[in-house]
Amino acid sequence: MIRKNLLIWITIISSAIFIIQLASLQLSKGSFNRDFAIQEISVYPERGLIFDRNGELLVANQPMYELIIIPENTVEFDTIQLSNLIGIEHNDLSKRISSAIKYSTKLPSVIQSQISKEENAFLQEKIWQFDGFYLRKNSVRDYIRPFASNVIGYTGEVDQNDINSNPYYEKGEMIGKQGIESYYEERLRGVKGKRYFQKDRFNRIIGPYNDSKKDISPKKADNLTLTIDIKLQEYAESLLNNKRGGIVAIEPSSGEILTLVSAPTYHSNQFIGQDRTANFQGLLNDTINKPLFDRSLQAQYSPGSPIKILNALIGLQEGVVNESTTFKCNAGHYYARNAFMACHNKIGTISNLRKGIYNSCNTYFAKTYKMIIDKYDSPSQGLDSWSKHIKSFGLGDYLGYDLSIGKKGFIPESNYYNRFYGNNRWSASTTISNSIGQGEILTTPIQMANFTSAIANRGFYYKPHFVKKINNQSNIRLEKNFTSIDKGNFEVVINGMVDVVDRGTARIAKIKNINIAGKTGTVENFILIEGEKKQLTDHSTFIAFAPAEDPKIVISVFVENG
Repeated sequence: MIRKNLLIWITIISSAIFIIQLASLQLSKGSFNRDFAIQEISVYPERGLIFDRNGELLVANQPMYELIIIPENTVEFDTIQLSNLIGIEHNDLSKRISSAIKYSTKLPSVIQSQISKEENAFLQEKIWQFDGFYLRKNSVRDYIRPFASNVIGYTGEVDQNDINSNPYYEKGEMIGKQGIESYYEERLRGVKGKRYFQKDRFNRIIGPYNDSKKDISPKKADNLTLTIDIKLQEYAESLLNNKRGGIVAIEPSSGEILTLVSAPTYHSNQFIGQDRTANFQGLLNDTINKPLFDRSLQAQYSPGSPIKILNALIGLQEGVVNESTTFKCNAGHYYARNAFMACHNKIGTISNLRKGIYNSCNTYFAKTYKMIIDKYDSPSQGLDSWSKHIKSFGLGDYLGYDLSIGKKGFIPESNYYNRFYGNNRWSASTTISNSIGQGEILTTPIQMANFTSAIANRGFYYKPHFVKKINNQSNIRLEKNFTSIDKGNFEVVINGMVDVVDRGTARIAKIKNINIAGKTGTVENFILIEGEKKQLTDHSTFIAFAPAEDPKIVISVFVENG
């Protein structure tokens, strides 16, 4: 009797466990490795739109199609026929199918992406012959205006590194690869939803699962309004046709970047369509023009004569010069025995601070720099004080704008020279190139524009940024970054910069009825060839803001070999 009851109970318990396991296999949410009855398909929201500051649409979406494979649904087929049909090499098709099988036999994988509407219409008539393959509608970017590509960036298919670093992504998805598309990826992509479908015992979809009650709707992506003025951007890009360099324009009262040009550049539409991989490789392999290298954010140049403006401000702040201080220039300056710094001013020219600025006198600023360093008990203390002032204008550091690329530049401190010469075994004369923006100082064009903004604002700057609004809501928090220079020291220097345009080295930039404050610069350009230093054609640079009394725009221009 006991054995009989025990056998009954064992049978009941075993049956219950079997039923529970069977139900789990049939109904487990989102598991293809265990689930043969439910198929989960991701639903992608339309990627967010991008506008310029005046509401002009820059980036939209256009319909494209993808050829999808679910390997376990396939039967033996003619791979040569399919490769001819979709226009890819047979070996390439075989690799993609193998990769899909390795990824998952049950999950969908993209075999061919970015198929046009016309190609899709043709394939729809043929693809039914290939079990396990189907065409899925998707969308890709439509870069409406062929400008500001270095700012906007582009999208591309996720690679294995993307998937490994973020489990949100699945094979075949698109992701921002560069620029705004990359930095604001989570805002622009939205959040994908899910749809569940019931499959029969032959693994064929027969309809929605549970009347679609378990489906998850996608979350709409955000739209972005950039600070960029696309008409100004177009004009600025035209100025750098067939040149190498960068142009940056900033609104100093907000830090909004109105224009950021890098030349040569690329067009974001080159990353759309069947030729996108070949186009990318072509751009990547262009080691002469480097179109993927953003010169306005990443190129580090000597600043040249514009650094004299900062040395003038530091000299005033440190009290070693005032607006009446004069120096005599003899077409240059002997800063050490047999060491001469040439100047384009004539022999016997006497300059005060304002004249020294608009005539860009090397002698004036070499002497000012030496007095700044020699004010302190040791050259190390003097240089560190000078360096601290320079860095307060945002130089020597990544500014933290909302693009993920950039370089810090370099502003030397005393430890840099102590490593080379020994502790304080050097002097102001050793580092005199810092007075005219040559030598060890390195800056990027956006840093040049930023320190010019600080001058235009009489002592502070806002962090430069590219996004003005998200979903028409302005949520950018502006914080003033103050320099170490007192406000009262700026006016005489700005007057000197106005003179640069009115009667100095930048008279070509003069515009009637507008006071423009500017500063030109010529940057010596050297290269090492087999260990020997060779001088190449000099670079040209220019910083400016206008109107000088109430600045609305700041510009920084750098032209290589200009």
